[in-house]
Amino acid sequence: MSKRRKNQRAAEVTPKREKVRDIFVPRPFEGLTDEPEWIALRELVPAASAPLRLVPELVEEHGDRPVTLASVLPTAAPAMTKADGRVLIGLQRHQQSGDVSRDLAEALLCALRAEPGKPVMVPPLPGPGPRLQDILVDGPLEISMHEGFEFWLDPGATDDPTVQASLERANAAIYPTVRLAAARAAYWCQVPEKAHVRWVLPDDEDAALDALARLSVAGTLTLAGNTKFAGMFRAHGRLVPVWDLPEDVPAADWEQPVTEFGKRYAEALETGEPLDAAGRRARHGLLGRQLTLR
Repeated sequence: MSKRRKNQRAAEVTPKREKVRDIFVPRPFEGLTDEPEWIALRELVPAASAPLRLVPELVEEHGDRPVTLASVLPTAAPAMTKADGRVLIGLQRHQQSGDVSRDLAEALLCALRAEPGKPVMVPPLPGPGPRLQDILVDGPLEISMHEGFEFWLDPGATDDPTVQASLERANAAIYPTVRLAAARAAYWCQVPEKAHVRWVLPDDEDAALDALARLSVAGTLTLAGNTKFAGMFRAHGRLVPVWDLPEDVPAADWEQPVTEFGKRYAEALETGEPLDAAGRRARHGLLGRQLTLR
């Protein structure tokens, strides 16, 4: 048989692998009620969880199985199941496509199809299909903050010395983080030698940037006299301003300054007039201190 005939026959026997096209979605959580909190749990919060509700069609197909959103799972796994049928999906993971919402939805669907208690196999590029907005009953996230990752484990799991040692290593990497009541998706965290407040703003990026520029011109961009506006992230289509704070001041003491800043920000946001020359310079300066997270 000629080499050409062999290649033709091999092509007939081996199915052609379909190439998965990756599409970037700049606001993957758009349309969800708590879009800023989804972003915060994805980018800012080390250990937190929230229950999720499946749409009725999935409940009918897979049963009313408890589903938990976790900031991160062991080894940054996309999903895991428990022997009792519980499902956990992780926001912070190693492999991802250009559409985070599609990734998370596929991880959840794979977990629902997997045998309880067994590993969940999730494709790195899921291709077209349902997104979070299609498979969840939308509503505010009921977030629980955790000081450690014990919420991963079943009762009694830490009796295993290996599991206990692994848990201690994971917990040692956590920076203390507190969810502030003063604003939705605002978090205080303590890092070596300083602390931060980071707030995922819920507003359109251009409008939010203009408002921050107005506050910069007015000299009211800090939270208090002993704080510093450090810059901002751009994460999943939203701005996340960051303030440097003294490390020895507890999180509760920043509730009032964040509340007062929120009022100033809201007033600056409502101003309909275009930026003047000083405002445009301030806006350009803020852009120079912006870091995009993807």
